[in-house]
Amino acid sequence: MRVTAAVLDSAGAPFTLREVELSPPRPDEVLVRVSSVGICGTDLEFATFFPTPAVLGHEGAGVVEAVGDHVTGVAVGDHVAMSFTFCGACARCLTGSPAYCLSFDAVNFSGRRPDGSSAVSLDGDPVNAHFLGQSSFATHVVAPAHAVVPVGKDVDLSVVGPFGCGFQTGAGGVFNVLRPAPGSSLAVFGAGAVGSAAILAAVISGCAVVAAVDVSPAKLAAARGFGATHCVSSGADLAGIVPDGFDFAIDTTGRADVLRTAVEALGPLGRCGVIGVGPSETMTFDWRSILNGRGVTGIIAGSSVPRVFLPRLLDLYTAGRFPVDRMLTYFPFDQINEAVDAVRRGSVGKAVLTFD
Repeated sequence: MRVTAAVLDSAGAPFTLREVELSPPRPDEVLVRVSSVGICGTDLEFATFFPTPAVLGHEGAGVVEAVGDHVTGVAVGDHVAMSFTFCGACARCLTGSPAYCLSFDAVNFSGRRPDGSSAVSLDGDPVNAHFLGQSSFATHVVAPAHAVVPVGKDVDLSVVGPFGCGFQTGAGGVFNVLRPAPGSSLAVFGAGAVGSAAILAAVISGCAVVAAVDVSPAKLAAARGFGATHCVSSGADLAGIVPDGFDFAIDTTGRADVLRTAVEALGPLGRCGVIGVGPSETMTFDWRSILNGRGVTGIIAGSSVPRVFLPRLLDLYTAGRFPVDRMLTYFPFDQINEAVDAVRRGSVGKAVLTFD
């Protein structure tokens, strides 16, 4: 079928809306008509080096229009969120940790299915797609059935998309990995969409101190509205907030200097979660920063099982306890480049493309 996709013709170039050919779903795949898709920093990072031509996008939500013969658990007409894919057969997948699938990079970042094929073609030539299981910068997506999560039809699909990556990453880092006890202290470095989700999760968890650290006054003001007890400009002294050091910290920036600050802000036995993809390829610490029991933990996709975790997050949203809709700014699909520019400028909390 012919669909419209935002094609990246070369690394670092603007997206161009083109008609492409999308093949029917295979027995273990589903066809989803996309209603909305969030723009994530990971999309912009990969747009600088992903093999082209390509279709990116990985925070999609929509309606199932067709299912493969072997698909169970999702049906035509279901409303779904889309998330990362995984092999389903390795030890990590079989023990409930699909975010750490031993084939994660191959199935999410190669641009192809495991057999080397692509569901997307342009003028008869394959296009690199299947980005994080979906490539949802398009009106329609063919995705592995286990990468889609049915959601209630009473939930606005224009809100759902970012739950598949950004919101589950930030909230899952708190709920699933750090698991702070009530009364704990937690500092979030980087108060964008992912950091704001972490702040909301910390508030729900009952943390007594939730500090937001960012360079943007607007993001710090938004963090205060999400329940941060302290809002600190990057580079300012954190020692006065929790004199003995924070129990937990999260870095969403992917910057080595910020991560070092986050680790040094911890108290003895404190734990820092690293969930940001950013400009730094390496991280370094003074050995004294680690010797007193501080730990640094990498976290992918909130260490979540999306079919279990996303419905729980959406329940919190519908109950008014996870009000992430307040950070969303909407753009029609044909304004994808304007939305990308807004994300790069930091002028929006979370940009979401809409199709309806």
